[in-house]
Amino acid sequence: MTRTFSPVVFLFLLLLPAICSATVENAADCAAVGTLISSCTEFVNYGYPDPIPGSRCCDAMTVIGTYSDSLEKRKWLCNCFMDLINVYNPNATAISTLSGFCGVVLGFTIDPNTDCNL
Repeated sequence: MTRTFSPVVFLFLLLLPAICSATVENAADCAAVGTLISSCTEFVNYGYPDPIPGSRCCDAMTVIGTYSDSLEKRKWLCNCFMDLINVYNPNATAISTLSGFCGVVLGFTIDPNTDCNL
């Protein structure tokens, strides 16, 4: 029997080395978060379609959720999201709803007023 990987699994396996080699001190890693969020571009830019579990967007959010396994990493990830919100300011609400739509718990609230140092 031949096994085939779904595109989502393939994307995860492709990104896994980059995720695992990421260090919280490296600001360039926030670019990886931004790249994953780019899977949600239509929703962030236009407000549709709502991300649903299993979609490319939610699969990316699930990968991002693996970054939040410690307090230090949650603070770092929170700061990455705050940077994204600053870049895409008109669309901050869309970014802030992504984890909720996808059922991903990040351990902090994505909001322009969030203090990531708490």
